[in-house]
Amino acid sequence: MNISPIIELVKNILDILLVWLVLYYVLKSLSKNVKMVLLFKGIIIILVLKLVSDFFNLVTIGFLLDYVIEWGILALIVIFQPEIRNVLEHLGRSKLLGRHKTLTVDQREKIVYEIVTAIDALRKTRTGALIIMERDNSLNDYIQKSKKLYADISSELLQSIFFPNNPLHDGGVIIQGDKITSARAVFPTSDNPRVSKRLGTRHRAALGIAEITDCIAIVVSEETGRLSIAVNGDLHYNLTLDEVKLALLEELNPKKSLLISNEEEETNENN
Repeated sequence: MNISPIIELVKNILDILLVWLVLYYVLKSLSKNVKMVLLFKGIIIILVLKLVSDFFNLVTIGFLLDYVIEWGILALIVIFQPEIRNVLEHLGRSKLLGRHKTLTVDQREKIVYEIVTAIDALRKTRTGALIIMERDNSLNDYIQKSKKLYADISSELLQSIFFPNNPLHDGGVIIQGDKITSARAVFPTSDNPRVSKRLGTRHRAALGIAEITDCIAIVVSEETGRLSIAVNGDLHYNLTLDEVKLALLEELNPKKSLLISNEEEETNENN
């Protein structure tokens, strides 16, 4: 029996799947990056104009578009180098395979309690704060450039870090798992034009890091004491303390598939 056609079919299917996988992660990254979305739209418009000029035999516009396409790729790489780098970094940070780290129910509740207690005290004194909670995408690039810490999460420690006279109060705190990993971290600010100009650097930094990673960013406004959360590329502004608590518990809750996997492991261990 000749299996060559079957092997060739499998190779073609695998080839197509890999292309779709790359496109999926590229488009997923693009969807949260405003500049890259505009860039992508511009490329589509140029390609459509090129097809129209070829169909109607428009010599002049076709000649100009040929030069744009020929030199445009190099120009785009130079002009949009920071955005392209961010997309590639996001793809590199993403976990395409492997397991997610999960916290126990007690750990999640303790972490949320300490954070909520801290931001409640901070908002009452209108002390600005930015707390970033790492999930699946690594934040090690930002940790490396910040002040390293390794301490248990406590409301007292968070309040002391953001105390105005503390040299660590500028920037943000990064939390990995149940530990405060670093302070004074600096994050890229969002260029989203839909963000109100009244919002300051903390809110834009929270949204910026939430656009390129899957972290949870909590903000306490220095001017108003209002609470906000940035997650999945969206900023939820002026939340109540209870809304923040519920949002954190929901976002930190492990996925159903992971719960099933953990239950299966526990069953196998018991057997």
